Amino acid sequence: MVVEAYILFKVSSGMEREACEKIVDFPEVVVADIIYGEYDILARISVQNLQMLEEFLAEKVRKVPSVILTSTMIIAREYKGKTRR
Repeated sequence: MVVEAYILFKVSSGMEREACEKIVDFPEVVVADIIYGEYDILARISVQNLQMLEEFLAEKVRKVPSVILTSTMIIAREYKGKTRR
């Protein structure tokens, strides 16, 4: 069962670009964006199962030096919307 999730990242001030460049290089990451607001980066990831999600978070994400905090939201159901806005 493929598991897809959104991960919100808080990173050290001024390190948004460097952190995003590291995060987007992980093969599990589909897309990563710098955002404004409470969090600094939003990434969508895709892994084969929940164990791989845990390993991704523990072994890769938490080792990015500037990452302070993460919040993970597993996608329960996806709805496709418009491709043009």
